[in-house]
Amino acid sequence: MRTYEEKIADIMNLRLIDDVFFEAFAANKKAVREILRVILEDDNLEVLEVVTQGDEHNIYGRSVRLDALCTLGNGTKCNIEVQRSNNDDHARRARYNGSMITINESEPGINFSDITNVLIVYISETDIFKGGKTIYHVVKTLEETGEIFDDGFNEIFVNTAVNDGSKIAALMSCFTKKELNDEQFPETTAEVQRLKTTEGGLSAMCEVMERYMTEARAEGRAEGRTEGESLLSALIQKLIAAHRYDDIAKATSDKAERERLYKEFGL
Repeated sequence: MRTYEEKIADIMNLRLIDDVFFEAFAANKKAVREILRVILEDDNLEVLEVVTQGDEHNIYGRSVRLDALCTLGNGTKCNIEVQRSNNDDHARRARYNGSMITINESEPGINFSDITNVLIVYISETDIFKGGKTIYHVVKTLEETGEIFDDGFNEIFVNTAVNDGSKIAALMSCFTKKELNDEQFPETTAEVQRLKTTEGGLSAMCEVMERYMTEARAEGRAEGRTEGESLLSALIQKLIAAHRYDDIAKATSDKAERERLYKEFGL
């Protein structure tokens, strides 16, 4: 069992690009709105609701992990996902999550014209398309006419690796810092500082981290082993020691990723 002081030390090392930290951060609707206004370049954008993985009413099942599902002012469902890993098919991951949102947020039997519009904002630590751009907008077109094809599903990929001098790149640099004090992004700065320096913020972070541990122990029992004998339990301890909280989430919810980590740590 890690001490409170050890947990605080771990929190100090976390950044916005770490999904365990971003989950706690995303509970602040104003901070999320600030991020989306910058990425979508819309100063009038409104966020009506944000549901994170820890919210009880996120009934999507353990097979899909959504970092922050937002309801925008126009009714669009926008999922913000932060991703450090570079060993995944990111485009298909985004498509999978988008399809799950579409199914779960649309009532059975409705007209297809009324199906929920979905926007995926995918924030990665690496330039996954290797095009030297900070942001990539996926635009579907009809090949024969060049017309834009709008089916209500849109994707934007942003990364922290490329600095093109834009405001979006400045925002992305905030995702890589352990300490933040940027006047351009007051809501984001204030929430990061609150989570790291106030009793309420640190308590919220500890709750998220403890839930990750609880989920991991439950997954270990589901594997048919006792907690003490569980490979997953041993893996989680190694990941904690390495401060790899993002990988704890993946090991809990993704069997393929769990097997990869077993091999990495020789378990």
